Amino acid sequence: MSGSPSRVYVARLAGLPVYDPNGDQVGKVRDVVVMLRQDTQPPRVLGLVVEVFTRRRIFLPMTRVTSVDAGHVITTGLVNMRRFEQRATEVLVLGEMLDRTVTIRETGATAVVFDMAMEQWRTRDWVLSKVAVREGAKRFRRRGQSHVLDWVDVSGFAQQEEGQGAAHLLAAFESMKPADLAGVLHDLSPKRRKEIAAGLADERLADVLEELPEDDQVEILAALDTERAADVLEEMSPDDAADLIAELPTETAERLLTLMEPDEAEDVRRLLTYEERTAGGLMTSEPVILPADATVADALAHVRNAELSPALAAMIYVCRPPLETPTGRFIGVGHIQRLLREPPSELVSAVLDTDLDGLRPDDGLQAVSKYLATYNLVAAPVLDDEGRLLGAVTVDDVLDHLLPEDWRESEQQEVDRDAP
Repeated sequence: MSGSPSRVYVARLAGLPVYDPNGDQVGKVRDVVVMLRQDTQPPRVLGLVVEVFTRRRIFLPMTRVTSVDAGHVITTGLVNMRRFEQRATEVLVLGEMLDRTVTIRETGATAVVFDMAMEQWRTRDWVLSKVAVREGAKRFRRRGQSHVLDWVDVSGFAQQEEGQGAAHLLAAFESMKPADLAGVLHDLSPKRRKEIAAGLADERLADVLEELPEDDQVEILAALDTERAADVLEEMSPDDAADLIAELPTETAERLLTLMEPDEAEDVRRLLTYEERTAGGLMTSEPVILPADATVADALAHVRNAELSPALAAMIYVCRPPLETPTGRFIGVGHIQRLLREPPSELVSAVLDTDLDGLRPDDGLQAVSKYLATYNLVAAPVLDDEGRLLGAVTVDDVLDHLLPEDWRESEQQEVDRDAP
């Protein structure tokens, strides 16, 4: 394998681009698949888990890898595009081996794994040869000593560890978008999902939950203590929180709503009153709402909020006070593309689109889809009979319901490791 270094640290592979021989990017590395062996033989590296552009994770055998370095991976160009399914004899290095507590054979000391290295032997097989560990601190406020040891010098990988941490795994995936990290969690065992969720900050976990299938959402939320579950729900957008709470047992849902901040819980309770596949059930109650005397500069400042999805940031909603939903009388919408062409001091009320009648909360999914398509919109206001703004429906929420229920998990076929 010309051009490859003799040793590659696995944590540094996370997120690296994978290219075919023509230089076209195939996807990104998400993990390394190994098989543990008897005695103290180093695990054999079977291949890489690669995320292709459809967000599907595929298996790339090491026999199809022609080069690995610090900046990229190059393949032979022959890639099986069927979804990766982990076998019982396989172990994911990043997902399952990082943060493991192991024993250093020479001293009997325990240490935590923060990285591992693989290298290619003369037989051209790749093996997991080195284990980077950090011992526990021996003095107050002192960081533990780090070592890079041969595989034979540590033990403990063969046993399942309860309460395994996730700090080093999360550090390897720190720059991942929530949807990509959700894909990683979905492919792991329930035990590992629980441990990783415990290591995520509330806001980050909320963003990841919004991208997971409902079964995974319920499983992860159920594994949290009740107070933390309520905190995470508060960090989710109200419509996503309402969808998740609707999947919980009534008693559990009510207990969580009681623990949430009253304002957050009120938004969720209101959304729960609408049927799921209606404008009311699809909408978020927190679009960008401004008064009529706001300026274009005010509007642009609000849509710069990094927490807004692109669809929500594409439009502002101008209303009479109060500005919390349900608002005072709805006046119109401001399209950000139009506002960008106006002087910052201009009042938004002077450049509003007042011709949109808006959706009604009981409009069905087909009516909502037709409305967005007719007016070429990525978001639309939802109004009550008195002309007050209740929320906004965005195209991403509509697509979630138009696609098959298992679209996040589609094509999860077992991969033939020997197939071309």
